[in-house]
Amino acid sequence: MVLAVIIGCEIGFWILLGLGLASRYLWGMRRLSTALLLAVPLLDVVLLIASVIDMRGGAQADWRHGLAAAYIGYSIVFGHRTITWADAKFAHRFAGGPEPWRPPPGGMARARYEWGIWLRIVLAYGIACALLFGLILIVGDPSRTTALIAFMAGALKIPLIAVLWPLSYTLFPKKVGVAGDSGD
Repeated sequence: MVLAVIIGCEIGFWILLGLGLASRYLWGMRRLSTALLLAVPLLDVVLLIASVIDMRGGAQADWRHGLAAAYIGYSIVFGHRTITWADAKFAHRFAGGPEPWRPPPGGMARARYEWGIWLRIVLAYGIACALLFGLILIVGDPSRTTALIAFMAGALKIPLIAVLWPLSYTLFPKKVGVAGDSGD
């Protein structure tokens, strides 16, 4: 059940986002657009409730419950940023808006940008772990929740691998601008 809800929430995210942006830029219905975009975080609440109901109903925890927590953590940390990115792209493409913002091409500005992304990844991981610890406490039966601890340990690979990007931009900054300009 939890996997189906995760898939439904992801599909719902893109449907609400698409309809919200179309309502704003194509149909000129700003109130409807705002309502649709404000409904996006409710999908996380639905997923959280579904996970708790599933576990409280006696389910054995597995990777799907971990994935639900990871999805919520990602959504909390990167959801607004994703909506802002899509809004800028949509406005540029369909409403004559300005060129969307792009990350710095190189230099230490790009390294700082990459470190910011990595810190967000760490925060998303932390939120997912907090949700999983909460689920473990709610269930109160270690024999049913050991998979959640294993999921947290396995998911730690994500921030550990992701640190390679900011490190590479810090240690080997790409030159930008005119010849000899380091982009700093």
